[in-house]
Amino acid sequence: QVQLVESGGGLVQTGGSLRLLCATSGLTFSTYAMGWFRQVPGKEREFVGSSSSSGGTFYADSVSGRFTISKDNVKKTVYLQMNRLRPEDTAVYFCAAGLGAGSKRGLYRYWGQGTQVTVSS
Repeated sequence: QVQLVESGGGLVQTGGSLRLLCATSGLTFSTYAMGWFRQVPGKEREFVGSSSSSGGTFYADSVSGRFTISKDNVKKTVYLQMNRLRPEDTAVYFCAAGLGAGSKRGLYRYWGQGTQVTVSS
């Protein structure tokens, strides 16, 4: 049974930092692309960034230069380091696993339950 569990969300002030974690189990982690998405109520889930199985990363323009994805293949965990946070980054953040990296939600087969990030102004 595949599981993805996010953690690390919380409340932070504008300009602050948070690091999200996504711990996985039940899949061959090193062969999967990992993605991060976010969603606010009433809006579609949007792409944040992805890391291919080989470690190549790709980010949405809105977070490029502020967010960084990294992976630990031994711990089977993917991280999202978020710096210089803004109120518009407030959302529920989801991690996802798939066989192809990219911005399309359909690329990802497995999803976590999400973790709330709130950035106060």
